[in-house]
Amino acid sequence: MLAHWWLDPAITYLNHGTVGATPRVVLEAQQAWQRRAEAQPAAFLFRELMRLAPDEPGQPRLLLRQAADAVGSFLGARGDDLVFVDNATTGINAVLRSIALAPGDEIVVLDQAYGAVVKAAEFVARAAGARVVVAETPFPVTGEATAACVDAVERVLTSRTRLAVLDHVASETALLLPIAAMTAACRARGVPVLVDGAHAPGAIALDIEAIGADWYVANLHKWAFAPRACGLLWVAPARRAALHPPVISWGLDVGLVQEFEWTGTRDPSAMLTAPEGIAFMRDVLGVDAMRAWNHGLAWRMAHRLAARWGQPFTTPEAMVGCMASVALPERIAALGASAAPALKAWLFDERRIEAQVLAIRGRPHVRLAAQVYNDEADFERLAEAVDAWAA
Repeated sequence: MLAHWWLDPAITYLNHGTVGATPRVVLEAQQAWQRRAEAQPAAFLFRELMRLAPDEPGQPRLLLRQAADAVGSFLGARGDDLVFVDNATTGINAVLRSIALAPGDEIVVLDQAYGAVVKAAEFVARAAGARVVVAETPFPVTGEATAACVDAVERVLTSRTRLAVLDHVASETALLLPIAAMTAACRARGVPVLVDGAHAPGAIALDIEAIGADWYVANLHKWAFAPRACGLLWVAPARRAALHPPVISWGLDVGLVQEFEWTGTRDPSAMLTAPEGIAFMRDVLGVDAMRAWNHGLAWRMAHRLAARWGQPFTTPEAMVGCMASVALPERIAALGASAAPALKAWLFDERRIEAQVLAIRGRPHVRLAAQVYNDEADFERLAEAVDAWAA
């Protein structure tokens, strides 16, 4: 499978989750879009790509809307309810900056939230005199954890909670969280929900509408094989009117699609190529076969490396997608959180292994990310290198 990518064969690449890796055939499709745009740039951007006027019945779907339809179909959503953004962080900022906050109001985030998301929430809260409240979720997980995750969220909801930002697949712990149950708990208390699904599309089966959230943001350039940068923001119909992009341009107050599709001149080729990433999964790999391989590899290697390092891996299989975070050996943990960046740099510089090593709640972990171009030998190479560094 490695032949489908431009990945350097001299590097053992075990970090697909961070910025993804785009297959060759998808990059070729992107280049075709770029060549088409350069043949007549103005006509392409203003006549074929999108329109600034509101859509009228019977008008043909222009290129970005066609791409949105294809992506929405794959993810359980209507194309008209989603817009493309550069990445999940952009979508998160759009929602956070569109929420009306007053002094004393609260934004709830999980203690497993992605760091950039927390910073964005803190920035918006600070400007309004509001505050960010952190829900403490279980990790490591032992046994079924839905009730514990729901309880963690419910404990911090108050009459001042204006938004809950919930993770679908946690970036650091790699846990597949019970997003529908947590969302339902918030909605039952009248709290709107923004889901950070950065790692979900492609990695797991996804039905966005069934989750019941108000907004869902995700990246397509990670596990859905789109070129960088390409993300999406799904918006429940009732939330469309109040939402605006971080960059305001000519589409202001025309409609959700018009506001987000034109935020200034940019290269739209990654977004137009997103359906090709889905086609690669479907036609070349087989979506079910790809997910089964990735999940099985991550699950097996998490247990194998955890046993090798004397660190029990207790995460239930239902909470593992295609990534798993494993605690590093005690001799590394004894060095403290600073061991994580030091080991990460050494693995790349000395052993040519790209792996995500990070401190979770002060303890060094390695996040195993399994993609179809990986096999067990790649993870054995990682384990041997970690043992050598710790010797």
